[in-house]
Amino acid sequence: MHTFQRTTAHIAAWNLEGYNGIPEKRIKKQIEGLAVLDAEVVALVEINPLSALETIKDGLQMKGITYHSSIIPQSGKLHLGILYKEGVLVSNPRLIEGSDLGDPNKRKGFTIDVKIGKFDFTLVVVHLKSGRSLLNQRVRDEQAKIIFNFIQETRTNGREDIILTGDFNMIPGQDISNFHHLGGDDVLDFLSSWDLQARFSHILEKGRANLLDGFAITRTFSKEYIRGSLRLFPMHWSMDIGRENYKKEVSDHLPFVAAFRIDRDRD
Repeated sequence: MHTFQRTTAHIAAWNLEGYNGIPEKRIKKQIEGLAVLDAEVVALVEINPLSALETIKDGLQMKGITYHSSIIPQSGKLHLGILYKEGVLVSNPRLIEGSDLGDPNKRKGFTIDVKIGKFDFTLVVVHLKSGRSLLNQRVRDEQAKIIFNFIQETRTNGREDIILTGDFNMIPGQDISNFHHLGGDDVLDFLSSWDLQARFSHILEKGRANLLDGFAITRTFSKEYIRGSLRLFPMHWSMDIGRENYKKEVSDHLPFVAAFRIDRDRD
């Protein structure tokens, strides 16, 4: 079993843009991007088809990078799962019941317990309802309430350290009620709202962009998170293909990545 000698590890999250499926050519580019990202744990959103995760894992292995995976099939075509490196311990993967509001076309939150070195936490990956209308926002409100209830229940059962990430489909400053219901009474710190230098993760047409994706931690978690480390990973720059070509060939989302101390655990 691989053991971590370092004092830090990186947790990442990325939307693969799988709404219409991920063709083989794009998966190959995504494998290149994940190899450069090189995080210990990567939460992935919009895995479609389900087999894409295995294809990505095999492609990384061919590059000499060993990842394992965990995924639970959703009722619809879009799935959520994680990749994690050798030496990372995971257990108890499950879907958050009711977080799809009983609609098989929506996604349930995916959650799993993770331990890296001395650092253990619960990871919650979400892909909330998209859309800018008031109706869409109200749907996200209801999803957010259920996910927050799950987080509170997890904390009640003794797990204080929780990372919430994925495609929130929420824009800071606009979807205020969504953030309120998802974060509760100061339970979550939305790092992606205040700890980022770059202000976009979702690449739109004609050079436009917004910050739909999110990264949050429970406030009791602040001793392990390395303040200021959350960033949008410039995968387009790292792959030397430019933002517009990246959107066409890889994904219309950029990944988040954050650093955490793994040489201690202050639960």
